Amino acid sequence: MAEIAQNHRKGPKRRRTKKLSTRVDFTPMVDLGFLLITFFMLATTLNKPQTMEIALPSKEKSEKDEQTTIKASRAITILLGKNNAVYYYEGTRENDVDPVLVKTNFSPAGLRTFLVKRNYEVMSKIRELRIEKEKKKFSDEEFDKKLTAIKKDKNAPIVLIKATDESVYRNLIDALDEMAICNIDRYAIDDIAPFDLDLIEKMNAEKKNQNGIQ
Repeated sequence: MAEIAQNHRKGPKRRRTKKLSTRVDFTPMVDLGFLLITFFMLATTLNKPQTMEIALPSKEKSEKDEQTTIKASRAITILLGKNNAVYYYEGTRENDVDPVLVKTNFSPAGLRTFLVKRNYEVMSKIRELRIEKEKKKFSDEEFDKKLTAIKKDKNAPIVLIKATDESVYRNLIDALDEMAICNIDRYAIDDIAPFDLDLIEKMNAEKKNQNGIQ
């Protein structure tokens, strides 16, 4: 609040003068500030951190007859390199012949197009299941049960995601997002092998030679 004080001096031969002094009291403003802080603390909803659920393999040892062997025809390996580079190849080395390494990106026309093509049969069945759910109106529990059975199809691809030391954490999150978008239920995060690094080095060396020739 502002207060105005008036000082009057009286003298026999002096004129009457007025001197004004102003003092501003900010105490009510401090109270108002605390009230606003309290209001926003009570009325504002705090942002919840986004989390991603990842199913990790069990540490318990399984019997040999219960272990699943990945078929080369179903195996897909995704390699995360430096400068946001992403590579993939199908199968593994057979008869001393290396698989074909392909360089792509995380755009819809890149890695996703390849994964959708490989998992097209499963994605078609899931689409039909959702249409069937809308028509027959069965429960979510029954839908989840059928969905799990479809994702475990024997022809569904199995993806191994491997990151180099030069890759960034964001690339790993993007790769996991592609698994969810393409309805790939069987995937694992594994350490990169020297064989994988050799494939990347060979591809980079071939590109350098081609650029040198041109």
